[in-house]
Parts: sequence; C-alpha cells; structure tokens
Amino acid sequence: MTGHSLPQDGDAELAPVLAAAASGDPASWRILVDRYSRRIFALARSRCRDTEVAEDITQSVFATVATKLGGGEYVEQGRFEAWLFRVVMNRVRDHVRRAKRRPDSPDAEAVERHAARSESGTDTAALDRLRLAMDQLTEADREIVELRHHGGLSFKQMAEMLDEPVGTLLARHHRALRKLKELMEAEASEVRGEALT
Repeated sequence: MTGHSLPQDGDAELAPVLAAAASGDPASWRILVDRYSRRIFALARSRCRDTEVAEDITQSVFATVATKLGGGEYVEQGRFEAWLFRVVMNRVRDHVRRAKRRPDSPDAEAVERHAARSESGTDTAALDRLRLAMDQLTEADREIVELRHHGGLSFKQMAEMLDEPVGTLLARHHRALRKLKELMEAEASEVRGEALT
C-alpha cells in the first residue's frame, strides 16, 4: 500500500477518500481495495464455498461501489462499511438463490474443490464439522456469524446494516456460537463413536 491509509469507519477523514475514489482517483481506489477486498472475499468464500465465485462477487461488489460512488447514489454518512457489507450480502444471497434454482448446481463440486484446496496441516475434519454446523444454523444466524468473523464487522456496524439493536445482535451471535459448539461436539461424538465400533 502507498503512504495512504484508510481511516477507521465513521472517521470524518473517510469522506474525502470516498469522494476522491468517486472522481476516479487511483490512489483512493487502491486504499479502498486494500482495506476491504480480503474481508469481502473471505465472507463470500465462506458463504459460497467456491474461490472463483468469491472472486467474482468481490469484483462485482467493487463495480457496484464504483457505480454508486461515481453516480452520486452513495452519500457518506459515516456508515460506509455497513453499506458495503450490505452490498456483499446481497450479492451472496443472489448467488445462493441462483444456485438453488439450478438443478445441476455445481455447489457440491465447489465444496469438494474447496476442501481439496484447503491448506496442508489444516484439520479438514474440524473444518468439515464447522461447515456442516454452519449449514444447520438459520440463515439470519449464519449471516451474523459470518459478518462478524469473516467480514470483521463490529456489532455496531452490523446493527446499522441490519437495522437491529446491538443487544439483539449480541444475543443472537452468542446463541448462534453456542449452537455451533453443540452441533460440532455432537458430530465429533458421532465420529468417535463410529471409530470405536
């Protein structure tokens, strides 16, 4: 990254960076891409389980940001991250809906490819249990967990994005994590039980 850095979300200095990006300033775009691309990609890959789809979603999100900023449709009010991740989640939901409508959806193949590409030394059994457990959460709970842990959003940012009270999100997040733990422990117990028989 150049000598520029993006101020924390909500910081008064963010507006000039966004304004410069809207006017096509490459350095400002680099700042935005450097700051957000990894988090957008991680969230999209977590939901879609396909690296290529996650890359496409990431590019699509930045194209939308460019269009909205350049066209004056987005006005900075200190909530850029909340708006940005709302765009990400909309793209992810669109992909999931399209994949469900296609009977020959490659989602199962995508899961296989993703598992095969997982880094060596990673406990793939634990990752598989986590994926299975995440799939058993409600869509709303899964979204909160992923926004928090893959998107890196604060509870305040999620509250702005989802238009829900912070306390409600904290409680739902806590319940979702507890449910994930229970599901993963149950799955691990089943696997241990099968190994003993």
